[in-house]
Amino acid sequence: MAGEAYAVGQVAAEELDGAAEELAGLLVDTVHGGGSIGFLAPLGLAEAVAWWRALAPEVAAERLLLWTVRAEADGRLAGTIQLRRAVPTNGRHRGEVAKLMVHPADRGQRLAGRLLAVLEERAAELGLRLLVLDTETGSPAERLYEAAGWTRVGSVPDYATDPAGVAHPTTIFFKALGG
Repeated sequence: MAGEAYAVGQVAAEELDGAAEELAGLLVDTVHGGGSIGFLAPLGLAEAVAWWRALAPEVAAERLLLWTVRAEADGRLAGTIQLRRAVPTNGRHRGEVAKLMVHPADRGQRLAGRLLAVLEERAAELGLRLLVLDTETGSPAERLYEAAGWTRVGSVPDYATDPAGVAHPTTIFFKALGG
């Protein structure tokens, strides 16, 4: 919320179980608010909790890195982002950005940009040289990625559906991290 201080932190595998319900609430709110992040509405809280908990082995193996941003005053979850590291041996230099969500009450605080910057910095520390992502064409996220220096590759028609099941084009972006 306006003027509030926020802190970004990485979530360890052993913390994921305890955070799953709160993360699930953010996921459900995002999907029910129209966010095209891989789920159809209605999305139940139990299904969302199970989805988050199922990520624990990937987080433990560091194939998936997960960050949250929280309000410093009360620890309330304000957003999250994921980095999925490529598994094939010929792709260990790259990763995919996924599931960037900011709670509606916390939008306008540049939290998405902060989460993205933390992810990019950590990816570079891990030796990743290339990041990719996709987002719904025409969404506000496109402007975020362009402003953060991402390069638009192109658009794929009817790539994904929104939570109501309506197909939309998706824009693919990449960012070279140097090195």
